[in-house]
Amino acid sequence: MAECPKVGVLYSYMRCDEKWIFAALDERKVDYDRLNDQSIIFNLDHKKRWQKYDVILIRSISYARGLYSARVLNSWGVPTVNTAAVAEVCGNKLTTDTVLFQAGVPQPRTMIAHTPESALNAIEKMGYPVVIKPPVGSWGRRLAKINDFDAAESILEYKSKSASNGNSVFYIQKYINKPGRDIRVFTIGGELVAAIYRKSSHWVTNTARGGEVEVCPVTPELTKICQDASRAVGGGVLGMDVIEHPERGYIINEINHTMEFHTTVPVTGVDIPNLIIDYVLAVGSENAE
Repeated sequence: MAECPKVGVLYSYMRCDEKWIFAALDERKVDYDRLNDQSIIFNLDHKKRWQKYDVILIRSISYARGLYSARVLNSWGVPTVNTAAVAEVCGNKLTTDTVLFQAGVPQPRTMIAHTPESALNAIEKMGYPVVIKPPVGSWGRRLAKINDFDAAESILEYKSKSASNGNSVFYIQKYINKPGRDIRVFTIGGELVAAIYRKSSHWVTNTARGGEVEVCPVTPELTKICQDASRAVGGGVLGMDVIEHPERGYIINEINHTMEFHTTVPVTGVDIPNLIIDYVLAVGSENAE
C-alpha cells in the first residue's frame, strides 16, 4: 500500500466543513491540492495533469459541477469520493428511489407525473396530505405540503408555468406524520459513524431551515437499513435522511453524496472530517499500488 497518495479536494466555497477538512489534511501532512471548481478547466485532450492524483475528494456545492467533474475524472482513471455513479444516483431523488426500490430498501410512497392534470390525479389517488419536491435539490428548499384539492390545483398550475426545467416532472410523496423530527445518518465506506435527530415544530426539519440537533442512539435496525441503502447506491461517503414511520418503522427519505457535517461534529463528538480523510486515503492508496 502506498504511504502517501496524492490527493485533490474539489470544492466551491470555504465553508466550515471544508475548513475542517483542509485543517485535518494539513495536520496529518497529507500531500494534497485545493481545487476550486469555479476556476478549474478540464481539457479532454490533456488528462495527464489530473492523473497525478491518486484520488480526488469532491465537495462541490453544485450537483452538476460535482457530477460532471467526477464523470471526466473517472473516465481518465482517477478515483473520486464519491464516484460519478454514486453522485448520479444520489443527486436525483427519483433515481435514488428506483435504486432503493430494486434493493428492497423501505422508502416513502412516491408517484411521478408529467402534467398538472396527471399529477392532480396521482394526488387524489394517493390521498392528502402529500409533499411535492423537485427531483434535484437540497437543504429542504422548494418543497410544498399540499393538504387539499384547491391547494394542489394552485401549486401544480404554478409549477407548470415555472421556467425551471425540473418542473416538467412532478415528484409526489405521501406526507408522513413524523414525531417532530427526522434522523440524519452518516455512513463512510458502508459503516454508520454518526446519527443525529433534527427536531422542529415545522414539518421540514432540515438544519438549513432551523431544525435543532441532538444525538440519536444507533440501533441495530437503524444500522441495517443505512448499510443496505449504502450498498444499494454504491457506497462511499454519504448522509442519509431517515424517517420514523408510525407503522413501517425506519424508512430512507433521501441520500446526500456531498453531505454537510458542521452541526453534527460538535453535538456527537465524532471526528467526521478525519474519518472522511481516512476513507479518501484508503481509496487513493489502492489506486497508487
